[in-house]
Amino acid sequence: MKIRKLLIANRGEIAVRIARTARERGLRTVAVYSTADRDARHVEFCDEAVEIGPPAALESYLSIPRVLDAAGRTGADAVHPGYGFLSENADFAEAVEGAGLVWVGPPPAAMRAMGGKIPARKRMLEAGVPVVPGFQDETADDAALARAADGIGFPVLVKASAGGGGKGMRLIGAANDLAAGLAGARREAAAAFGDPTVYLEKAIERPRHVEMQIFGDRFGTVVALGERECSIQRRHQKIVEEAPAASIAAETRRRMAGAAAAAGRAVGYVGAGTVEFLVDGDERFFFLEMNTRLQVEHPVTEETLGIDLVAAQFDVAEGAPIPADWPGRATRGHAIECRIYAEDPETHLPRSGTVLVYQEPSGPGIRVDSGIERGSRVGIDYDPILAKLVVRAGDRAAAVARMRRALSEYAILGVTTNLPLLRRIVDSDGFAAGDTDTAFLARLPAVETRRPPAEAIAAAAAARGSSPAAATAAGPWSETDGWRNR
Repeated sequence: MKIRKLLIANRGEIAVRIARTARERGLRTVAVYSTADRDARHVEFCDEAVEIGPPAALESYLSIPRVLDAAGRTGADAVHPGYGFLSENADFAEAVEGAGLVWVGPPPAAMRAMGGKIPARKRMLEAGVPVVPGFQDETADDAALARAADGIGFPVLVKASAGGGGKGMRLIGAANDLAAGLAGARREAAAAFGDPTVYLEKAIERPRHVEMQIFGDRFGTVVALGERECSIQRRHQKIVEEAPAASIAAETRRRMAGAAAAAGRAVGYVGAGTVEFLVDGDERFFFLEMNTRLQVEHPVTEETLGIDLVAAQFDVAEGAPIPADWPGRATRGHAIECRIYAEDPETHLPRSGTVLVYQEPSGPGIRVDSGIERGSRVGIDYDPILAKLVVRAGDRAAAVARMRRALSEYAILGVTTNLPLLRRIVDSDGFAAGDTDTAFLARLPAVETRRPPAEAIAAAAAARGSSPAAATAAGPWSETDGWRNR
């Protein structure tokens, strides 16, 4: 079935990004929005927009009846879920297909197979995919989990079966801390996912988080499209990603790609998905989870392979096979992505406000996927991601230099962002050397950037009622006095 009109069941930067590819294909686009997002950029960007409820996500973006009603009212014939919200909800996928619409995502059966961490681990073991040593039993009580933890050896991770993003996760260093850790993890898992079930994994010391992009079609073909390094995280959520990984042996890359493709074939996967691995110091890798959706960091794969993953999602949803040149496709250069969040750069707590100044970097090899513009109101009702800054260059050293330059030009005023933290990361010697793991931020020196932040230029311009360019011409930066004439 050819798609003609697409409803995007999401918001923010990912809704804008999907709409761009849809527009290139000549598709009409429909945005949905809550009352909190009435003036949001994704609403303006699409051809039509439908209000679907109040700010609470459960009554708007997570309401299957309201999203489907919007599709029916506008005559949309396809739905793309983006990431987050309903993107990995098999019931939603079935409801879309049951309404006679094209679902631009994986089969509901594949989503269910990988939705729960415990059954997913079991399925991966059956498929020959290495998993982190652990213990998974939905019926186990605390005593059984304690015996299992002793057998695995501390430290161990308590993890929620139903969720992700670090919710319902506890690192337990000793046996006498296990009972409290289990109770806390269960409470958090029940509140976040409606399911208190937990399981145990051996905690890998200083692991790297490396994931493999996979893509499948309706003819049984599943290919791996290269890895992404995603180790720099806060609160178990990624903030900097790159492709290819900073340093990984060719043989490890080959075996990881084979394991990821096997994972996809094991569940009959169709479309874009990601298999996530933990990698230890000896480059042994272990299955972590599978994301049955488009990933936030998909642009770095697009930039290094020269493909549009969203366009490919549309193709396979319409019944096309994977392009013949995808298997074994070589990467070109190096790409890095920084996630721009509306949050305190030190505490990582979300922040709100109105964007008074918005200045994106530009130039060769720079891409910005943004959901905001000047005048945008940023609340705390949803995920605080505002934009993604992506750079590509011929090699990693050049990409790091380009990201430093791009971050120095990025200015957002009116709402607090994590831009200062991102500048510290990419300016650090550890990042330049590719010495990253999931504890990277804990080792990051608390030093300022090596160049004047763009916000200072923009702030001086705003104070003078002039443009940032005029302020730049006015005089040099002073560490103590800010921007001034001398």
